[in-house]
Amino acid sequence: MPRQADRSSIGQLMKNDMDRIADVEIRENTESLRLLMSKLYKRNPRELKKSTSGSVEEMVNWVFDGDHRWEFEAINNRQDTAALFLAFDPQYQGDRVLPYIVGLHTMLLKAHGWKTEFFFLDSIDPQRLYNVARNVEIAAWKLANARNSKGQLYLLSNEINEQERNLSFEREIGKIVGRTDLYAITLAEKSERTITRVMQNLATAIFLPF
Repeated sequence: MPRQADRSSIGQLMKNDMDRIADVEIRENTESLRLLMSKLYKRNPRELKKSTSGSVEEMVNWVFDGDHRWEFEAINNRQDTAALFLAFDPQYQGDRVLPYIVGLHTMLLKAHGWKTEFFFLDSIDPQRLYNVARNVEIAAWKLANARNSKGQLYLLSNEINEQERNLSFEREIGKIVGRTDLYAITLAEKSERTITRVMQNLATAIFLPF
């Protein structure tokens, strides 16, 4: 887990409390996405094999730490909602975990101005964060419910049966939604801006602009 910077350092002196909260929010959400990617590959090993003969850890590290600017030829450089659509496209034959995680992470990055560390002059729109949180909820619904023409889930995640009740995927995505919502609401109150709230049926919801 990334180490939190010493608040007495020169960089920390250039931050206010909201900057520090943003640092924590994007850092913790990134860690959740790394964990989610790892769990999805372990639950769907066939997807990993479409991308690499290496290990889950190597693939996750390459995606999050590699020098690719979040542009991957394997998914035609798609990002945010375009990547999420690809993950559940019936015609797509590639690794579905890759566009799913890339879509989620690039949505968050774009809403934060492509930054992962924040200072006095940085500006984040709380409405964009709120909309991204709603999009993450839609993506979570698709993960749990979207099926191919044979009635099979595109990606296996949560499992509920007589022997096992595993909702760890749902909980991890819920953490991302919760952190993003909390920061959006806190930022809106601090900056005296209003968030337009949207209520949607997840089964028929469309991704919101951000």
